[in-house]
Amino acid sequence: MKHWPFETIASVQQAIVNKQVSPVEVTQMLLARIRRWDSKLSSFITVMEEAAMQEAVEREKDVMSGTTKGPLHGVPIAVKDIIQTRGVRTTAGSKLFAEWVPDEDATVISKLREAGAIVIGKTNLHEFAMGATTENPFYGSARNPWNLAKIPGGSSGGSAVALAAGFCYGALGTDTAGSIRLPSALCGTVGMKPTYGRVSRHGCLPFSWSLDHIGPMTRTVNDAAILLKVIEGKDRRDDSSVAGARPIDPHARIDSLKGCRIGVCREYFFEGVDSEIEQLVNQALNQLQALGAEVVELVLPGIADALWAQKAIAQAEGYTFHQPMLDKRADLYSDDVKFRLQFGKNVSAADYLNAQRIRKAFIRQTLGQMAAGQVDLLVSPMNHNPPFDIGSVTPEEAINNMFRLAKAPLVSMLGFPALALPCGFTQDRLPVGMQLIGKPFDEQQLFCVGELYEQSQGWVAALAQNTAYH
Repeated sequence: MKHWPFETIASVQQAIVNKQVSPVEVTQMLLARIRRWDSKLSSFITVMEEAAMQEAVEREKDVMSGTTKGPLHGVPIAVKDIIQTRGVRTTAGSKLFAEWVPDEDATVISKLREAGAIVIGKTNLHEFAMGATTENPFYGSARNPWNLAKIPGGSSGGSAVALAAGFCYGALGTDTAGSIRLPSALCGTVGMKPTYGRVSRHGCLPFSWSLDHIGPMTRTVNDAAILLKVIEGKDRRDDSSVAGARPIDPHARIDSLKGCRIGVCREYFFEGVDSEIEQLVNQALNQLQALGAEVVELVLPGIADALWAQKAIAQAEGYTFHQPMLDKRADLYSDDVKFRLQFGKNVSAADYLNAQRIRKAFIRQTLGQMAAGQVDLLVSPMNHNPPFDIGSVTPEEAINNMFRLAKAPLVSMLGFPALALPCGFTQDRLPVGMQLIGKPFDEQQLFCVGELYEQSQGWVAALAQNTAYH
């Protein structure tokens, strides 16, 4: 007997097409779970119950008439509440936008609807996506389903929680410094930060224009490929989006990693890793070798300068967007975000331009090192430490959370695709994630490698046994 709330996008969509279950039935099941559990988890800011049921009825009519709109037909998907939804408030996790109702959908929302998805609600996030914990003073702190005292990671924590708790089949998150990948690792789900430019950001409130990404969060690697295939593509309303990216085929499979060379950069990416987590990641590397891959050590020059550049760019761009609102309504910002924004005020034009120069050089050097080592992709720990207790870090300390919890920001600055997927559990039964980092627009290889590893470990079945939420 299927436990529908914990099925995959692929299996649910096929069951809907085959009339084994209806869009109305699955939507009702998920909404019932949200009503029962989300008061404890705070994964949603807005549950779109009425609209979701209306969409479910329409998608069911399509099925009964023998038509489907696309690969997400009748599948409930959650959306981070920093992405615009027409007629539904988009708060960005802030008090400032608490009553803002956009008059248009973001490009990715339009693409979801075109593919037949049911948007079930807007998920909780760290205020303005500017933090790594999803401790939100205005809409409640999202809680890790594996331990309610712990953070789920951030800033897309609500999306990861909703997935792990069986409230949706897929979700959209955003990633400026690790905000898709970190909560995915801490909640035992899969997250893909696509190559910069593959997915349009039109209709998403910015944190940092040149670092922001939108990407899929799912239960399985294949589901991430399905969802990314739907939302990708050039958009004339986003000048950073690109045409002609290498296509994604969610049906592509490999049965061996023979001939695949995986690079491991111990400097920075493996520094300060919790010993238990490091052991699990090393076990995963051993498994990748058992599947046929060759693992080689790699040195990436310029990491220290690149870290400085990443912070300067993110802080300057974040402050630039918020300055007009901050000058007028600072009282509507939390202490956490106000503290973070003040650093951007002090980044000079010379510093910013120099940071962008360093960024370009670091991208070039990294690609050069990968080419010299004939490396296809990189592997690193995703979370470096287990999640800490909610409320245990002060606003002054919180600015370093992303660097304390993970070494994710550099990959956002590179703009390379990165896939976070589970690689085990701590003794305290908390999920641990690893990260596969690919060359620009080579998401397909990450999906193939990630799925082969995933299937060899049986994580799909293991992660569905979060019995507190069955």
